[in-house]
Amino acid sequence: MFKERIFDLFEQCVMTTLSAIIMLIASVSLLHLTVSIVVILADRGINSTTPENLQAVFGMFFTILIALEFKRSFITPSAGKQHGIIRIEPILLIGILATVRKFIVLDLKEIDFNEMLGLSAAILSLGLVYWFIQPRYQPQPPALQSDNF
Repeated sequence: MFKERIFDLFEQCVMTTLSAIIMLIASVSLLHLTVSIVVILADRGINSTTPENLQAVFGMFFTILIALEFKRSFITPSAGKQHGIIRIEPILLIGILATVRKFIVLDLKEIDFNEMLGLSAAILSLGLVYWFIQPRYQPQPPALQSDNF
């Protein structure tokens, strides 16, 4: 019992530390994204929507989303419930986001067929696994309404 409490306290400290680190990374990334957008707009004005600029901005955007989703993947243990500290769904979403980010920042002039095939297989596999582990939605038939006049 005492060992479990010590381990739970240790686990809580690790999760708090990791959360703080992820929050710091997301904050610095958000600041970097904001500065980059301001610099792009100041240098090139509103006509700065070249594919290279958009790839860079959206790549940074997805980096922030990945960090936020990574933070969401932690579960703090609740009293009386025994379960793991990491859920699989957010981890799969992180993999999907990272692969989508790779597609966005990809330079199509420098990619070969095998790399594109590998990325496509990765996103398809992650999507299928995510779909398989999701609870299925079972629609309920609409309640019968009686018309009492």
